[in-house]
Amino acid sequence: MAHMLKTFADKVIDFNRRLHYSGKLPVDFRVLNPYLDNPETLKVMEQFYQKYYSDNHTRKFIIGINPSRHGAGITGVPFTDTKRLQSICDIEMKSAHTHEISSVYIYDMIAAYGGPENFYKHFYINSPFPLAIIRLIKGKWVNANYYDDPALTELVKDFMITSLRKHISLGLDTSEVFILGKKNARFIEKLNNEAKLFGKLVVLEHPRYIQQYKSKDKQLYIDKYILTLSK
Repeated sequence: MAHMLKTFADKVIDFNRRLHYSGKLPVDFRVLNPYLDNPETLKVMEQFYQKYYSDNHTRKFIIGINPSRHGAGITGVPFTDTKRLQSICDIEMKSAHTHEISSVYIYDMIAAYGGPENFYKHFYINSPFPLAIIRLIKGKWVNANYYDDPALTELVKDFMITSLRKHISLGLDTSEVFILGKKNARFIEKLNNEAKLFGKLVVLEHPRYIQQYKSKDKQLYIDKYILTLSK
């Protein structure tokens, strides 16, 4: 029956609700699961996907690295801190207040694309490792990337392949995917050679790199994103 069909939103929400990493990690690394750590994260994540993904459109896949503690590690929405979740998506999060520089760039780019409704109708953003990773350095926990340590990369590899397959099954067009970050792209290319997940891999500079090191040229990068994504 038609009304029993799961929407794209339902599938993403199911994926996130079941998200759990139980594999090994090297000493001094931890995985944070915002959906288990904060009940409000589940609530705002559901509101976000119901708002922008309650349909059955096929979308293109934009692939990040892994969530940061201040972006999706809190809101459950990739590249979305609490500021932009409220000011742009009109979804309030009461239990946390975060500012994440990648989120600033992504939402400036989304505005240039035509706004979140238009953008999210065509694109789905997530990561091969969809949970935040932190690392203990000199007694402090800091953000880490899945590729920062060869032992970590090896331990999470199978989980990443499984996660990417689950993302694809949500209803993604795999003929061409967009990868954020050159180093990320090298690792995804290796995974892709092994698991045969995607057709063409298109690489874009990572939002954090643009905001941190290329902010004077930000508009050029936004134009490049829009041109690349709109082809």
